[in-house]
Amino acid sequence: MVKHGQYEYLTQEERRLKEDRERKKYWKKWGPYLSERQWGTVREDYSENGDAWSHFPHDHAKARTYRWGEDGIAGVSDTHGVQNISFVFWNEHDDFLKERLFGLSNPQGNHGESLKEAHFHLDNTPTHSYMKYLYKYPQRKFPYEQLVEENAKRSRDVPEFTLMDTGIFKDDRYWDIFIETAKDTNDEEELLFRVTAWNRGPEPAPLHIVPHMWFRNTWAWGHEDESKKPNIKQESPLIAGSKHWALGNRYLQLSPSPGVTPESPDVLPELMFTDNDTNYKCLYNGENQTQYVKDAFHRYIVDDEKDAVNPAKTGTKAAAWYAFEEGEGVPPGGCAVVRFKFSRNVESRSYTPGESEIGIDEELFDDIIERRRSEADEFYWRISPLPMADDLRNIQRQALSGMLWTKQHYHFIWDQWANGDPSQPPPPPGRKGIRNQTWKHMYLDDVLSMPDCWEYPFFAAWDTAFHTIPLAMVDPDFAKKQLDLLTREWYMHPNGQIPAYEWNFGDVNPPVHAWAVFRTFKIERKIYGREDLDFLERVFQKLLLNFTWWVNRKDFDGKNVFEGGFLGLDNIGIFNRSEPLPTGGVLEQADSTGWMAFYSLSMLNISLELAKHRRIYEDIASKFFEHFIFISDAMTYKDGGKEESLWNEEDGFYYDAISWGGPFSQQMPVKSLVGLIPLYAVLTLEPELINKFPSFKKRMDWFVEMRNDVAERNIASMTKRGQGERILLSLVSKDRLKRILEKMLNEDEFFSDHGIRSLSKYHKENPYSMNVNGQEFKVDYVPGDSNSSLFGGNSNWRGPIWLCVNFLLIESLLRFYMFYGDSFKVECPTGSGDYMHLGHVAEELQHRLQHIFARGDDGRRACNASNNKLDFDPNWRDYLWFHEFFHADTGAGLGASHQTGWTGLVAKMIHDSGINCRLPQTPRTPGTAANHYFDDIFTRNSKPKPYMGRRASTRSIDARSDWAEEDEETDEQKREREKDDDEVDEYVNSRLERVKSHASVFDNEDEEYAVCP
Repeated sequence: MVKHGQYEYLTQEERRLKEDRERKKYWKKWGPYLSERQWGTVREDYSENGDAWSHFPHDHAKARTYRWGEDGIAGVSDTHGVQNISFVFWNEHDDFLKERLFGLSNPQGNHGESLKEAHFHLDNTPTHSYMKYLYKYPQRKFPYEQLVEENAKRSRDVPEFTLMDTGIFKDDRYWDIFIETAKDTNDEEELLFRVTAWNRGPEPAPLHIVPHMWFRNTWAWGHEDESKKPNIKQESPLIAGSKHWALGNRYLQLSPSPGVTPESPDVLPELMFTDNDTNYKCLYNGENQTQYVKDAFHRYIVDDEKDAVNPAKTGTKAAAWYAFEEGEGVPPGGCAVVRFKFSRNVESRSYTPGESEIGIDEELFDDIIERRRSEADEFYWRISPLPMADDLRNIQRQALSGMLWTKQHYHFIWDQWANGDPSQPPPPPGRKGIRNQTWKHMYLDDVLSMPDCWEYPFFAAWDTAFHTIPLAMVDPDFAKKQLDLLTREWYMHPNGQIPAYEWNFGDVNPPVHAWAVFRTFKIERKIYGREDLDFLERVFQKLLLNFTWWVNRKDFDGKNVFEGGFLGLDNIGIFNRSEPLPTGGVLEQADSTGWMAFYSLSMLNISLELAKHRRIYEDIASKFFEHFIFISDAMTYKDGGKEESLWNEEDGFYYDAISWGGPFSQQMPVKSLVGLIPLYAVLTLEPELINKFPSFKKRMDWFVEMRNDVAERNIASMTKRGQGERILLSLVSKDRLKRILEKMLNEDEFFSDHGIRSLSKYHKENPYSMNVNGQEFKVDYVPGDSNSSLFGGNSNWRGPIWLCVNFLLIESLLRFYMFYGDSFKVECPTGSGDYMHLGHVAEELQHRLQHIFARGDDGRRACNASNNKLDFDPNWRDYLWFHEFFHADTGAGLGASHQTGWTGLVAKMIHDSGINCRLPQTPRTPGTAANHYFDDIFTRNSKPKPYMGRRASTRSIDARSDWAEEDEETDEQKREREKDDDEVDEYVNSRLERVKSHASVFDNEDEEYAVCP
């Protein structure tokens, strides 16, 4: 449970999480695990040249069966992606049904692959007991061709052409389609679905809502016995029954919908059936293996091919066709409503028009959905009970919901993928050598946290690490599972490497896994009061293998200066860091070495935590302590005058260097994140903790005495303790910290109104270039989309703001603050005359990042790029996209639009400092904190239950066995809740007192950032 004091009170969502954790009920068996894009992925690529985008394009998706997954809109599936439910629409103008979200492939987009839709993840809970999704569907013909053609004309120097740029939403001629999913109170496998489509346009318009239920094709590949092929068939006019050898029997039970006007008759759905098999005749002019194929419903509804669907009402794919087309359609301001449920139980009575015998009681149905929504409100209030602006609370809620919506089933078996399937033609001979040929051990079949629901429907190792921080706030079990999985033997390479992403599992991502493991462990302990030492020890053991891989593979000369390569920063360098240098030699990377020092300290952190329970970990802690010192020494100082340091004393900054061996090296003076990343490697040690481990203390004292030359240069705080007698381990000394911060906090260099830039603005007027064999390589300041094709051109690290790296800078500032306290102040911003201690600098940075999303005093959100509809339209202004990165000068969202993966970190920032975030954003007066006013009392406000359209005829059900009464709160539960509310109030008041006293909201005794005894 969320803990704010000694009393324990579980919200209903926490009760479900507890039941799931204790394996009493499998609340997470069904969730939003259906991908939003399966076409164009590496897994579906069986080409000889590895061109995944061309081998399986969007145009094939409606007729061609997927091998490794499925996709859809607002989709739900089981944890293995076997049975799926999603939503399909038609406006009577499109040439085919809107069955999946549309976007451009990487070659089609002037800035790489790009989603061209308007949808929002509005709500979700960890058990997916309540989910809400908004899709904005145009009433005019969807501009597929225009989006492709216009983007093809554009160069990389201009913005991409978006759906909103087409004018498709002019005059509000679109549908707001809200899709809600709720789980039954007692049966975790009974799902209720409600679709509410509002006509926002000025005229009546028709709409067809076509929910789909189908099985992923597992039978066509020759690995599964024919007897295991699943089936769906019609049981009655409103019921479809499915049968699967592992999932058992399930039923899709439909309800007639109210007509388009109060006087109109009910809209009765038509059940349709086909098979989830490829239409070879349509795609290749070949012979179909089954008579009824995947695209049958498109042909039946749009093309009026009545023989396209199976008249026997059976197959592996089913759909319910609701046509809201009476007269001219749904009137302006009106709505169409569809309700159905998916369950192991079924109402035996069938529906006959005019009778009252119908299996769904709409009033009770809506009550259950509203109760789940209310329980979601209570759960999220418990996560963040501090008073804050409603706008910030809305941002946090949607960020966390987006992270839960981007949980997707990921399936990949290397042997079958590489060698092909028994019943299919063998793959081209050269295919094996294109990518991932050394990852033969991989056998993946899991629900994973994806970076983006459409643009990146595959895991990425370092993205996953950042995902777990906000996920740990709401579902630490799922967060821990993600970190654990990537170190399991069916993911991690036998040599210890963690897989990067499916385009190249062997690429190298920054080693942030250990940091995420320990942060997740501490967040769970702080918020929920649980210490999962088994998780900590289990993952730590395997991270030892990964650390060894780094040391053996990425330290070319064995001198503790690391190369690393790509490291997730795509185009940040002057050269492609994943390829051999055109200059020859080896790139010694300040960021790679900084990351390894950071990795060493993270492993030291975990070792000391485990040593509290098993003393043998003291020896391992000593190992990582010494490893950090040697890395620090090698990075910062010359070795007998023979080697150049990565530190530039004249500029006061860290740079990469090209080394040709021995004394021959050359620094490349590019002011980028590469030079800030060494700040990440910082740790404070509590004196009580050191005294608790005599073996570790003895070894540390020996090292300081016997290796005095190294120790003095790197841990001066051994003799000069900081606040609370703490010891500081850091790559940077106090003087170097100050010099780096002068640049980092300079608004003409790194410090933007919206966070820390990835490349200094200095390079706008001073680009750095190098001529190699007649070819010029250049790095200049590019604050927006990339002007380079490097790494696909769909991301840019030469200026824009990325929340993930900013988040780590904030944590580093807080750790420095824990050591230096209020005595060490820096000018923030540089040149402003306003001096702050590092705790306040961290807050200021957090607030600037939050203001990317928060509404300003002009009513605009920076992330919306001054789009009037997004900022001011009442049907748009409260919904947010969480982009991959942000324009360094304007804060406009760029890249993938639903990357609540690491951009979801804003939820944690709001949790930590939203209480004193200045809304709207106001300048900070030198030496004075902004005033804050809060109500003395705050309550959880209950919202009135909205009225949803119900059928014209009145129908009710009495004494139905499959509808249990909702549990009422007992007197004991009420007393526990009231006691817990008192504890929450006390906690909130203490935090408010800190704000009123102008203290940092970050307590320098906060165990979340310290290594505590």
